[in-house]
Parts: sequence; structure tokens; C-alpha cells
Amino acid sequence: MQIHELKPKTSFKKAKRIGRGGKKGTFSGKGSKGQHSRAGTRFQPLVKEWIKKYHKLRGYRFGIQGKTVITFDLNDLEKNFESGDVISPKSLIEKNLIKGTEGSSPKVKILAKGDITKSFIIERCKVSAKAKEIIESKSGQVK
Repeated sequence: MQIHELKPKTSFKKAKRIGRGGKKGTFSGKGSKGQHSRAGTRFQPLVKEWIKKYHKLRGYRFGIQGKTVITFDLNDLEKNFESGDVISPKSLIEKNLIKGTEGSSPKVKILAKGDITKSFIIERCKVSAKAKEIIESKSGQVK
């Protein structure tokens, strides 16, 4: 590339100044009458007003924490846990099956998809009615 081949990034053309006389016409491209046709009209965008109305919540991922429920099927527990293991949100985080945030663990619900052959002790998890029947039939406990 040579110096004579370089081109400026922006043009040096000045913005058109309308409404200053000359051959632009009667309304100078601003339409007829009304607030927008007068001098000094600057409006805030409507979207900005909407954004101002929302609550300013602090922190990272504030909307996700505490609201979502992570579901687990019985066959997932069968694969990842041994017989007699205690299953809780903390144990699921330790096995890297779910992600937890500092100081709190997400809500977990166990569903009755699949079948189990092992007995589990389930703590601090929501359990569907059918899953509870299956777990207790295999001499497991739901606390």
C-alpha cells in the first residue's frame, strides 16, 4: 500500500443545515407545523424511558438464582451414585452434575423417568409423587 492509495475513514463533508434560507423550500424538510418542526426539538428516545423504569438489581446473574428448579431423572441418579448414598444439592455440586453459586445451592427436583435398582437417601430435594413411590419401594428414604 502506498501513501497516495490511503483514503480517509470519514468524509469531510459538513452536515446539511436546513431552515436557513436558500432553495430548500417552504418547510425545509421538517414537514409542516408541530413540535418537531420547531427549532430546538430534542426528544429522549422512548426506549430510554422504559429502561429507567426497571429495578436496578445488584450483582451477576440476579434473575437466575433461586428461581429455577433443576430436574433430575431416576436413571441419572442410578448412573452417578452408589447404593446407600445421600443425594442432596450439595452432593450433586460435588459430583459436578449441577453448578452452584457461592453460599447457596439451586433447587433440585427428582422426577420418575427411568427405573432404579439401588437404594438412595434423598435430602433437601423436591421429589415427584411417583418418584417417591419408586425410591421407597427400593428401601430408599426421602427426607
